[in-house]
Parts: sequence; structure tokens; C-alpha cells
Amino acid sequence: MKTSDFNFDLPAELLAEHPSEHRDEARLMVLDRKTETIQHKLFKDVVDYFDEGDLFIFNNTKVFPARLYGNKEKTGAKIEVFLLRELDKETRVWDVLVDPARKIRIGNKLFFTEDESLVAEVIDNTTSRGRTLRFLFDGSYEEFRTKLKELGETPLPKYIKRDVEPEDAERYQTIYAKVEGAVAAPTAGLHFSKHLMKKLEIKGIDFAEVTLHVGLGTFNPIEVEDLSKHKMESEEIFIDEKNAQIINNAVEANRRVCAVGTTTMRTLETSVSSNKKISAFHGWTNKFIYPPHDFGVANCMITNFHTPKSTLLMMIAAFAGKDFIMHAYEEAVKEKYKFYSYGDAMLII
Repeated sequence: MKTSDFNFDLPAELLAEHPSEHRDEARLMVLDRKTETIQHKLFKDVVDYFDEGDLFIFNNTKVFPARLYGNKEKTGAKIEVFLLRELDKETRVWDVLVDPARKIRIGNKLFFTEDESLVAEVIDNTTSRGRTLRFLFDGSYEEFRTKLKELGETPLPKYIKRDVEPEDAERYQTIYAKVEGAVAAPTAGLHFSKHLMKKLEIKGIDFAEVTLHVGLGTFNPIEVEDLSKHKMESEEIFIDEKNAQIINNAVEANRRVCAVGTTTMRTLETSVSSNKKISAFHGWTNKFIYPPHDFGVANCMITNFHTPKSTLLMMIAAFAGKDFIMHAYEEAVKEKYKFYSYGDAMLII
């Protein structure tokens, strides 16, 4: 399989700048893998495809406001700092991306507040845009994290050209988000409303949760033509004993097991054993799923519409069949479905 096999024409106007007015009223394309048929629905119709005892598995990661703006000492130049991950809690050392990067060197200081209560010093270069920062803040760890939240803004993807709006803080977060640590939302889950969750519950559908803290590596373009040479960035995952048991019970009972989003699917495929059992797990995954791949847990999935040549498109092609997916994407472009983070959804059964 080659990267170019997953290319298609995506008109710019189909990239969603805003979410649908109501979470569960985005459009839903339903793909049946057996019959290779396509139906066009609304997301709230998802309830019609599941029965009592079926299982939805959600990624409960929570997005933190990872984008900050500081000023470089002496020049006052405005610098965007995107927090990627905390490396050391005690010394307040973080991996970040900076923009424009050419201006930021080791030893530089960045000021984030007028009163200089939050300052960061650049202590290392990691990649062309990557830096390691040590934050200087006179207060407890909790106060430091509160200050980051106050100053940070919702980390909308770069393709969204508009300014961040107040509603983004809520809409770029799933309603079941619990465990803070993601710098991008697990977007398939954005379509679930409280009302829809209640309807699924009343129907007797079970829920399980896993955690994968989404990093920016998810969106990294593939620079190689031979897929076997692409390296994914690592992301942290957790599955506890209770949720592992819920998942195993549903698989054993031959229920419909639905992975909500590519991040949930990666977590499951990282943790499944050769006898199709999930075990409690805490670690890191850099698993890259592309065709052909034998999936061990979920037999259906919900996902958004992804961009050309992306690792996410490759995963769903592995799940639904490459030719069928590429045909469905042609149909999605023709029918003007909205793509990417705030876009419409697909259910693959």
C-alpha cells in the first residue's frame, strides 16, 4: 500500500469551520460492509442500528486549552506556544511547539503576562518547531495549572481560519470528557448529546470507556510513499480492569461492539491479545493501522470524515475495505458532507 493510494480531491469549502447547530444533528453516512451499501441519515439515527446488550466504547480524554501566546524578551515579538506534554511536574518542564520557530533559541525567555507572573525559558530544541520550556511561576502546582488554563485557548486545528469563539470551549470537547491530557479532541465523540446518550441507555445499550490522550502526531502528514516506513508519534493510553471486563463480555457474547473514533480503535488494537481479549493497560502506543489489518475487538465504528492521505483515512480503509471507503468518500464529496474535526460522521457496520 502506498500513500498516494489514499489521495482524493477535497474542496476547501467542505472543511467544517463550525460544528453543526446541535451535536446529534450532524449528518451521518452509514456504510454496511457486507452489502457495500450507503445510507444517508442524521447522527441521532445511530440509535436505530443498535440493540440491547450492544456496546459503545468511548475515549474519555479531555482537551486542555493548549495554545498560549507570549512575548519574547527584549524584542516583544508575539510567539505562539502550543503545549504538547508535561515532562516534569516538579520543575514545570514541557514539550511545546513554537511559532514562528526561527526566532526562538535556547536561553530565550517568553513572557505570558503583563506582571511577569508567568515566564518560560527555552532549555532545548527538539525538532524544527519543537522546544522544551521550563516555566517559572511563583505558586503551587495547582495555581500554575490554573494559570495555564486562564491564559490558554481552545486548541482548534490550524485549518480553521477563524478566531476561537466562546462556544468552542464546550463544543470542542465531548460531553463525557473526564481525564485531562489531550491537545486535540477525539472528534467522532463530539456528536453525542446528553439526549442521545439517554436514548441509547434506555434501549439497553452498554457503555465502556478507555483513554487515549490525543497528540498532534495524529495530524502529522505522511512524508513517505511506502506506508511501512511511516512512524507514528506515541500517545498515552489507559484501560482499567472494569472497562476491559465490560468489553470482553460484549465480545464473548457476540454483541455489536462499536469503537467511537479512531483513537478508541487504536487503543483497543494496542491492548488486544492474540486470543481477542482486552487486558487492563497503561502505556504508550505508536500503532499505525493501515490495510490489510485484522481487527480484534470492535466490529463497527463511528468516525468523522478525514483528509486525503491521512493515517486516519488509512485506518478506516483497513476496517471497511479500501475500495469501498474511497467510493464512500467520493459520494461524501458529491453530497457535500462536511469534513474533519467539526464535520459530519460515518457509521461503519
